[in-house]
Amino acid sequence: MSEKTAGLLTLAVDAMGGDGGPTPVVEGVFAALDKGLKARVLLFGQEDRLRPLVARRAAAGAIEIRHAPTAVSMTDKPMHVLRRGRDSSMWLAVAALESGEAQALVSGGNTGALMAVSRMQLGMIAGVDRPALTALWPTNSGRTVVLDVGANVEATENELVQFAIMGEAFARALTAKEKPRVGLLNVGAEELKGHELIRSAARVLREADPEMAFVGFVEGNDISSGKLDVVVTDGFTGNIALKTAEGAARLVGSWIKEALNTSLNSKLASLLMIRGLKKLKARMDPSSMNGGLLLGVNGIVVKSHGGADARGVRSAVEMAANLAQRPILGEIAETVSEVANRRGDLLSASGPKAAAE
Repeated sequence: MSEKTAGLLTLAVDAMGGDGGPTPVVEGVFAALDKGLKARVLLFGQEDRLRPLVARRAAAGAIEIRHAPTAVSMTDKPMHVLRRGRDSSMWLAVAALESGEAQALVSGGNTGALMAVSRMQLGMIAGVDRPALTALWPTNSGRTVVLDVGANVEATENELVQFAIMGEAFARALTAKEKPRVGLLNVGAEELKGHELIRSAARVLREADPEMAFVGFVEGNDISSGKLDVVVTDGFTGNIALKTAEGAARLVGSWIKEALNTSLNSKLASLLMIRGLKKLKARMDPSSMNGGLLLGVNGIVVKSHGGADARGVRSAVEMAANLAQRPILGEIAETVSEVANRRGDLLSASGPKAAAE
């Protein structure tokens, strides 16, 4: 560590995780540094591939290459990585976070492997059963945190409650709102809608976490309404909703492009609207909101999209740096403990029959 980087926040970056190899990852890191990021970056990957990319830039003093002989592929099964991937860029980057050398981690690699490696090395936050993957959903008023979007196919009542607590803490760190508005995704907003598991989770949140700004059940069209800060669901439903929205955005984008190129008049009109169209394109670009926090593990682990370009990687790196400076992990542990205690008190106060149920 040089005198120039001493005392700086340190980020661990899995440089081999993205679909495009290390080039967009390194370019994204440099883009973040160019935008004013004050951090020391540890790049984990094959040195012979990283060295030429880093050497191109004069600001390389803020970057250190840590050689990792292998990389986790998108097809590798998590158990295979846990057994045989301990010399991979992903494993060694997580190890830097576990040892305390780094304060946050960014990886665009295999989601299942990243979750498994993070759980094994970092452990779980006290009181949290399973991790949840977040996504930032664009709205007219900013963005909504949606979780889980793929870490768990199913979720129990307790896990939905934990997801809500973790999502609230994440949204507070991102937006600085004291009381982010939280909703449970359901097939209807009425209290009698949905299965018993989700109705039970709603009751727990209302009764055992009175400090939360819980709005109750919300529907799919509420996610992008701007009325909510956090939407909670299981990973199966969340992942389908996310991929559906991404597909719809691409479809609308292609329709707009087609409409503006059908005739000479439309092409001339597009020239007149060029500034507005560029703004629209930027708002629809998923890279502008790339980066999902893996909530529940005992460390700041940001999952970048595997296909992210340099702009997307920059977004994920900036998110990791921002979250590393906030007490989000402690807030989650404290709130989960408080809700567990209140829930126990509520069950006890209801008598033996209710407690047994």
